[in-house]
Formats: sequence, C-alpha cells, structure tokens
Amino acid sequence: MAVRLMIVDDHALFRQGLKSLLMLQPNIVVVGEVDRASALDDALAATPCDIILLDLQMERWLMDEIPSLSKRAAVIVLTATESAASGVKALRLGARGLVHKRFAIETLMTAIEAVAEGLVWMPPIVQAEFAAEGGPAARQLTTREAEIVRCVASGMRNGEVATQLSISESTVKTHLNNIFQKLALRDRMELTHYAISSGLVAVQNRDR
Repeated sequence: MAVRLMIVDDHALFRQGLKSLLMLQPNIVVVGEVDRASALDDALAATPCDIILLDLQMERWLMDEIPSLSKRAAVIVLTATESAASGVKALRLGARGLVHKRFAIETLMTAIEAVAEGLVWMPPIVQAEFAAEGGPAARQLTTREAEIVRCVASGMRNGEVATQLSISESTVKTHLNNIFQKLALRDRMELTHYAISSGLVAVQNRDR
C-alpha cells in the first residue's frame, strides 16, 4: 500500500522540488502541500495522510503542535539547522523522524520507510544526544522489561510481544503495568519516547 505524504514547508522551490522527487518514488503518494502553519489543520481534515513532512523552521510555535499532529499522522521533521537540541526536543514531543535538508533524497526515503514501518529515524548526532541524556535511566529496568520495551517501541501489540518472547500475553501485560509504574509513564507512546531517549531501541540512522 502506498504511503500518503503531506509536505508542510513555506519555501515554494523546496516544496515543489521535493514533491517532484517524491512522486518518482514507488509506493509514495504526495496527497497535499501546505505553505503556512495556519492552513495545516484544515488540510489534514480534508486530506488524511500517513506521514507529515514538517518544516521545523516555518513558524516558531509549530514545535509545540507536534504532540497534537502526531496523533493524526506520523511526523518527520525537516530542518536546516544542525542543532541537536531542537531535534531532540521535536522527537521528545512526538516526531518519529528528523532529516536535515542538506541530506540526499535517498536519506529522506530511508526515513520515510522506517517511519512507515513504525520505527524512528534520526541522524547520528541526535541519537548521540538522546543517549547522553537518557542512557542511565535504562538501568531501572530488568533484562526482560527492557526486551518488552524494545518490542513495544517497534510497534508490536501485546500478542506479538508474547509470541516474540515466548511468554503469555497476560505476562506481557503484567510486565507493562510494572514498567509504566516504575518509569512513571502513562501510555505506549510515552514508553516509545522513553525507549528512544534511553537508547533501548535500534534507531535507523544512516547518514548519506
């Protein structure tokens, strides 16, 4: 099934050039373009999509919209800045990918494919920042709990986790309840963010 993309960028030449390149890719459909943040909500209501390619520099306040946007579609942030801090913040708020605009189209396609599969994609500098900030927290978990967190972060349902680890589904649920309480997390999305920040998930990060 084709991945439906919406491009959100206020630079017409970049937006149109990116659309032209993406339309050449198999299994990719560009369903919409947005050139201002104020039009994004209406565009998403009119044209549902799987992934939003979001220009992080378009509006200062747009960063704060990532949590709500990520409930409607997976968000891949496009950025011209090399600052790891802004990328880390975007991913902590719910973005599933971060791609620098200087990267080649092949790198963006790698990110799109990873995010479409339920994974997270980020460049090495941002992954290193995540590991530096959150790595020690992973020691709160037992080996089994860490395995379950990795499975959940990769998009597995409880039944799939049980099959993967050769345990019962009720055991998975018990472990998850313990994990949520231990880490003071509310849901699977927060658990996924924790897995990223603590370095528990294998994040795709090839830089081309």
